[in-house]
Amino acid sequence: MSESVKAVAQRQPLVQTAVPKITPVAYQFKTLRLAWRNMWRNWRRTAIALVAIVLGLVLLIFMEGLIQGSDQAIFGNTVRLYGGNIQVHAPGFRAKANRLPLLPLDNADAIVAAARAQPQVVSAAKRINTAGLVSSREGAFPVSITGLEPAVEGPHSIQAEHVVAGRYLLPEDGDAVFIGQGLADLLQVGVGERVMLVGREVNEQMRQRTMTVVGIYDLGMAQAEKGMLFITLPEAQLLYGLRDQATEVTIVLDKVGQESAVMPKLAAAFPSAEVDSWDTLRPEMRQTMDTKASVTIFFSFVVLLIASIGVLNLMMMAVFERTREMGVLAALGLKGRQIMGLFLTEGALIGVAGAVIGCGLGLLLIWGVRQAGGIRFGAMADMGEITALMGSSLLPAVSPGTILGRGLAVALIAALASLYPAWQAARQEPAEALHHV
Repeated sequence: MSESVKAVAQRQPLVQTAVPKITPVAYQFKTLRLAWRNMWRNWRRTAIALVAIVLGLVLLIFMEGLIQGSDQAIFGNTVRLYGGNIQVHAPGFRAKANRLPLLPLDNADAIVAAARAQPQVVSAAKRINTAGLVSSREGAFPVSITGLEPAVEGPHSIQAEHVVAGRYLLPEDGDAVFIGQGLADLLQVGVGERVMLVGREVNEQMRQRTMTVVGIYDLGMAQAEKGMLFITLPEAQLLYGLRDQATEVTIVLDKVGQESAVMPKLAAAFPSAEVDSWDTLRPEMRQTMDTKASVTIFFSFVVLLIASIGVLNLMMMAVFERTREMGVLAALGLKGRQIMGLFLTEGALIGVAGAVIGCGLGLLLIWGVRQAGGIRFGAMADMGEITALMGSSLLPAVSPGTILGRGLAVALIAALASLYPAWQAARQEPAEALHHV
């Protein structure tokens, strides 16, 4: 090299071209775009997987809607049948609840007012509830005698909704009694006939009074109807020597499950009273709901497992069909974890797409069934107490939390189902993959 050339070289340093760096965000975006394009390269295969996920999710959401709807109908009507979601009693009642003791409740009017101030409360009323006997020419039978406020409880009473003879109680009724069809059959009495009511007043003296049957209701639950009898609250106060007093306050809520939002406030406002919900006074109902929840979880797991198998099959086929492509990607410098991330992203996208479509169609199906009046039982209406509590039709209902939870579960399971195929793809040797036929 001549001296002039050396001098020029010394004066003109070599120009280095800077290679632009890809930021992590940009890389993730490129991976997402590539995964989305790869998803639809074999659109038939992807469509089959989406159909499996969507059908499974729609079935799952609709099943959840039926179960939640039946829960609200069955347990909602059951708590109405037995006196409300929440009951407030005087101290000492809980230990003697099975005997229905006559323990006057202090500040019953204040408790009713505090309960009605809660937004979840549909109705709050005073009651006298105790054990007694009712007799006719057919004999004497044990019953629970409930004195209630007809004007307050009538609009929300399940018994008032199913009157088959006569009428419901009126506030001005005196020696009037309202009974179920099961008890009427047991006593062999009808509307207008007289029965003898026997009970023990607050000072333990026995009291009896002749009453007139003014109405009969029929819930299709003869066994429950045999043990219940209703009179007005003033009549019960007179019969049991509880002038202007009550032994309990019953509270009906808008939905089963809202008890935890109301009970702490009442317990804090009235610390001397015993505040109980239906699941503490009737634990058998809680056991039934827990059993139903366990069955629902198991069925949901099976449906999600079927959907995950579809995604797993799809991703395994994609790995085997695109072996040469993975060899090219590896030869171009993509690392194993990057190839694995690409396949994981594809599986997650399929899961998200299936979850969005499935949740939308599931909600649309539930909305359509509700608009059509629910699922009507027709000839099944006389099959037993369960269908009697449901009513003539079942309205499916599902909460937003349930929809979101099931959708996220499907998306997560789809991503997990693609984990093994993605790991298989990351283990491919570039030289062997390029020669794969």
